[in-house]
Amino acid sequence: MMISHDSLKSRALADAKTRAEYDALGPEFELLNQLLKARKKAGLTQAAVAERMGTKAPAVARLESSLASEGHSPSIATLRRYADAVGKRLVIRLA
Repeated sequence: MMISHDSLKSRALADAKTRAEYDALGPEFELLNQLLKARKKAGLTQAAVAERMGTKAPAVARLESSLASEGHSPSIATLRRYADAVGKRLVIRLA
């Protein structure tokens, strides 16, 4: 029997501890979403972004994937270079 992603997610998030962990990652997921949208809107591959940043494609892949996990947090300088590479400006706010 196949289970859909939405169904699996709903089941997982019904658990309070899982929900709290998921909610805690909200800012990282939002930043990842913004990075991916900007790259796609610019019509760029990870390799093209890497070239513009002066790095290699695996570094861009790690940057994007690190935001979807509890892995390494990218520096502001790295995020600024990514933003420049996709034709955007990095803006950081406290709310």
